[in-house]
Amino acid sequence: MRTARQIWLAPVLLGIVTVVGLLSALLGDGVWDMVSVVALAIPVLTIGWYWSRPAQSPHSR
Repeated sequence: MRTARQIWLAPVLLGIVTVVGLLSALLGDGVWDMVSVVALAIPVLTIGWYWSRPAQSPHSR
């Protein structure tokens, strides 16, 4: 059985990274634009990485 921390850690971190990316895009220029691009790319790349993995049975662990 997994704990609540194990279940929610990754989604919460991805949410925080997304908020940082959105705020940096709205509030700054120059280097902040690069921060927003990197921060907003992390969730997209994470989704792509998980979609590219073959499906696993929950009983195979």
